[in-house]
Amino acid sequence: MTRCAILDDYQGVALDLADWSGIDAHPFHEPFASTDDLVAALADYEIVVIMRERTPFPASLFARLPKLRLLVTTGMRNASIDLAAAAAHGVTVCGTGSRSTPPAELTWALILGLTRHLLTEATSLRTGGPWQSTLGLDLHGATLGLLGLGKIGTQVARVAQAFGMNVVAWSQNLTHERATEAGATLAPSLDTLLEQSDIVSVHLVLSARTRHLIGARELALLRPTAYVINTSRAAIIDQEALVKTLSAGSIAGAGLDVFDEEPLPGDHPLRTLPNVLATPHLGYVTSGNYRTYFAEAVEDIHAFLAGSPLRRLQ
Repeated sequence: MTRCAILDDYQGVALDLADWSGIDAHPFHEPFASTDDLVAALADYEIVVIMRERTPFPASLFARLPKLRLLVTTGMRNASIDLAAAAAHGVTVCGTGSRSTPPAELTWALILGLTRHLLTEATSLRTGGPWQSTLGLDLHGATLGLLGLGKIGTQVARVAQAFGMNVVAWSQNLTHERATEAGATLAPSLDTLLEQSDIVSVHLVLSARTRHLIGARELALLRPTAYVINTSRAAIIDQEALVKTLSAGSIAGAGLDVFDEEPLPGDHPLRTLPNVLATPHLGYVTSGNYRTYFAEAVEDIHAFLAGSPLRRLQ
């Protein structure tokens, strides 16, 4: 029976959420400490299933795994896989479906948690602290600025409308027509959106054009009362500049689900800054999404073994 490694099954649920019958599947529940440890663990596996971008597969890794024949990633986009290297080493790469609703929902969890100071107030209640110590931001009438108005951004915009917020949006290719369809107003420029918004939420794909799109100059355009939310990709915002901005109190706070290094180092300032509400990359981590991921990963494996790969990325 062909051996299959399932990487980064942090919750230990992979084998319970799909029928792995006929597949010799072995889940790994922790990140590997080093590339050497990863190579040693995967040396005898012909199939590897990876969870999103938790474990990158660069060219150097493919070169050290000569037995690897199939790599399955959850989702249909994974920037951490060197597809050209996979092809060069004869490795088929397949993906799975993925829901866009979970990250939109988490975006609102972060917005509400930040603007109503839920962590501060809940902790105070549990520990016998002050009975009310903060003032929340009224979402009704406030301006939400969306960087990106694709599937996720559009869902976030709809919820904002239900709250009675003004929604403005911007991306390099966004048109007035598309913005209007989503119930938003097209901002004339990125700078204008940043200057006008009470909350800025990032929903762009990471690319050469969007990497560090928001740097120190752009963060300085935000109001001191503004919040930044990022459930997309960490590198869209210059993390060092963001830490400096938050440390200086130049903006009200940030809600973050993505980081330059994951897991986030234990001594990283984003773990302790009082104006940060951070979650460990939970945007896609829901039972519905995981059932889709693992069920379709199993389909991909059976189809590959039958000689007809599904959902190929290369």
